[in-house]
Amino acid sequence: MKSKKKIVLAYSGGLDTSIILKWLQENYNAEIICYTADIGQKIDKKKILRNAKKFGVKNIIIQDLKDDFVKNYVYPMVRGHAIYEGIYLLGTSIARPLIAKDQIRIAKKFKAFAVCHGATGKGNDQVRFELGYHYFGPNIKILAPWRIWKLKSRTDLINYAKKHKIEIPKDKKGAPPFSVDDNLFHTSTEGKVLENLKNSAPEFIFQRTTSPEKAPNKPSFVTINFKNSNPIGINGKKLSPSKLLDKLNQLAGKNGIGRVDLVENRFIGIKSRGVYETPGGTLLIQAHRAIESINLDKKTMHRKEQIMPRYAELIYNGYWYSKERIKLQKIIDFKKNKVNGSIKLKLYKGNIIIISRQTKSSAYSVKKVSFEENKNFNKSNIERFINYHKKKLRS
Repeated sequence: MKSKKKIVLAYSGGLDTSIILKWLQENYNAEIICYTADIGQKIDKKKILRNAKKFGVKNIIIQDLKDDFVKNYVYPMVRGHAIYEGIYLLGTSIARPLIAKDQIRIAKKFKAFAVCHGATGKGNDQVRFELGYHYFGPNIKILAPWRIWKLKSRTDLINYAKKHKIEIPKDKKGAPPFSVDDNLFHTSTEGKVLENLKNSAPEFIFQRTTSPEKAPNKPSFVTINFKNSNPIGINGKKLSPSKLLDKLNQLAGKNGIGRVDLVENRFIGIKSRGVYETPGGTLLIQAHRAIESINLDKKTMHRKEQIMPRYAELIYNGYWYSKERIKLQKIIDFKKNKVNGSIKLKLYKGNIIIISRQTKSSAYSVKKVSFEENKNFNKSNIERFINYHKKKLRS
């Protein structure tokens, strides 16, 4: 007997992907393999297994990618100080390339003819997933239900779920739900009252940060240790990438750090409003800037700042595996071996204050910057320096 063709579905166990699972079974004569990438999001493994088994799924894969995610995706991005449109730390954007890569690995392992994602037809994620799929599996078919099925509204989905006895969360009955994405680096919330720009974000949507008003009245202190431009420990204790970020998330989150409310320009041309929480990531980028400032030369630092907007845009648009992004990463990491030391931070009601910087690097010279008279700096050279630039000003 000839075996069925296989489809690997990116599956969360929630309403949308459960509907997609059933829809695939109805429309394709194929075995569905449910794949979940654990990148530090809130995950209910029992629910995933229960909901998939309910529809006869035999292969349910939950892959722990937390350390891979932080070490090989978040950390390179932190080294590049990547911030999209001046405010967004790219928490959703950076997760999709890894999920796509591993989903294709599973598809190849099971010799699946197709992969499927649940990204909507108006969002960025469909692009990010599919560029990743194409890079690692150009001959594997891509199924995007939101672009091809006849379910056109939230009401259609609810009715479809009721018909097939798919569990419907209470907050998803009636009005469209908040769209929430989370991983170890961030949480994003979109939709509902946030779509009206006159509305402030309700406090209950924040999942990992305390409001600055309710944050502790006493500050917290943390020292982040760096080696070769990567964070390697907290307060002198070495930690794995995922545990380090998790600890920083807790410290920053309870002190009201890492919230942003923005209207961004999506890759496909639509503006959208989102509320993002990136507590630990906010600490990492500020600390990394501080450690670079005492280790790197001016030319290297300024070159990095010049390329950052393009680097961030490539990540946002799903071009993580592109030749251009990889080329820019080489510029970013050119002198990363020189970035070593520790940064001590004070965290207080949404604020991050640098307390001290420590390094063995000689890039920063107390003798040269001191206002006390010294013999290490020839001030007569300054006049020639200024005269040169006077001439250049009119050239």
